[in-house]
Amino acid sequence: MPHGLNDGFDHALVGVADLEAARLDWQRLGFSTCPRGKHIGWGTANYCIMFATDYLELLGIVDASQFTNNLDTFLQSHGEGLLGMAFASSELEALAEKLGGQPQDLKRLLELPEGTVEPRFRLLHPPPGTLPGLSGFFCRHLTPELMRRPEWLIHANGARGIAWMSIAVADVAAATVAYEQVLGADFVRQRVRLTQDANEPGLCGLGIEVGNLAATAAFFEDAGISYTKDDPGLSVQPEYANGARLYFVYSG
Repeated sequence: MPHGLNDGFDHALVGVADLEAARLDWQRLGFSTCPRGKHIGWGTANYCIMFATDYLELLGIVDASQFTNNLDTFLQSHGEGLLGMAFASSELEALAEKLGGQPQDLKRLLELPEGTVEPRFRLLHPPPGTLPGLSGFFCRHLTPELMRRPEWLIHANGARGIAWMSIAVADVAAATVAYEQVLGADFVRQRVRLTQDANEPGLCGLGIEVGNLAATAAFFEDAGISYTKDDPGLSVQPEYANGARLYFVYSG
């Protein structure tokens, strides 16, 4: 895959039933959250957890009478949890020619202390089945200067970014081929973990990079967050993260 069609993770989405409660839950986990954003023309709002090159989006419904992009259906059928993954791309038009679909321009209101601003972005949703088991799409930020501030990148748990994603699929071999065709073989080998589950396909885990696992563990202990030491690093039960299974892994 040529550089620009897939530039790596942009953001992971977590569907939540109560957006304000979710903000407090993730702050307890040691994440700093940005001010609240509201999608213009949609019934959804978000709190984002920013890293240097990617981020997490806590997504909730604030007006059920408006378009929710199927978040209501997801919450009703699956409950809270990992909803999908956006990949960064600086060449959405070329990607649309390769995969199909039509780029769509959107914007949201971001409620900053000094006033509300309007970050703008362009999305491409590829045809269903392009990324097996995953609700995945591509994103290009049109106002990147509004996306990050230094204080938003500091997290008490030491989080630095998204390391990898784990996806349950019905056929690992077939899914591997599909993902490599879209995202590139090197990216898939390094950042995508496919596991077989014919009953519940979907995004089932997220690796979070930290610089010091001992410091992260100490933070969790002080905060009363139960965690498990395992092969990748530390794992936190979904009950602490609105149904999302998180793995904190070392990155030097």
